[in-house]
Amino acid sequence: MSANHSLPCVLLTGFDAFGGEYINPSSKSVRTLHGARMQGHRLIARQLPTSFARAPVVLRDALRELQPRVVICVGQAGGRAQISLERVAINVCDARIVDNDGAQPHDMPVIARGPAAYFSRLPLDACLAALHGADIPGEISNSAGTFVCNQVMYVLLHELRRQPEACAGFVHIPFIPAQVLERRSAPSMALEQIAAALRLIVAATLDPSAAPHGTHASGREH
Repeated sequence: MSANHSLPCVLLTGFDAFGGEYINPSSKSVRTLHGARMQGHRLIARQLPTSFARAPVVLRDALRELQPRVVICVGQAGGRAQISLERVAINVCDARIVDNDGAQPHDMPVIARGPAAYFSRLPLDACLAALHGADIPGEISNSAGTFVCNQVMYVLLHELRRQPEACAGFVHIPFIPAQVLERRSAPSMALEQIAAALRLIVAATLDPSAAPHGTHASGREH
């Protein structure tokens, strides 16, 4: 057991269900990877509340406890058909719906007097190449929205701003099929494929040079 704890850590986070849904595939998918070992790292999954007030607290506690070398936060983006590698988080909370505490901020900063935006520190091109190499639909997205997902990405990158060696970013995933039984026009992706995508993203982040076609441009460059 002590040997396991000596391994550097990859932190994966997902959210609890929100917006009337009874499940959130982001939490379910990261849990499937909890405890795995990849390239000399242990994968640790944590669940964040879909709450503007509480999510940053839980995230900061996990960062202090685990001191991860890689952090990949995952959220559900219902209506998207692909794995979305988010490029940028903006310093705005502007909620279209209430969060799980009933809060609905409008045009509020994530962090007062913080920078306008932070860019992902994941190797986005390498991650995308890894997804496409496995025939998993994926894209680089230029908007993480203005709900709790964007807030978490912004807080994550703000907390790690003085740790340039840490890789961190955010990934949005589609609904899973169980969520679209009564709205069959909505796109979905099997949980197993989402979990496989996250495993590929972790692997590409730990070793961008191993991505297909030799693509390994960093998100920091965009």
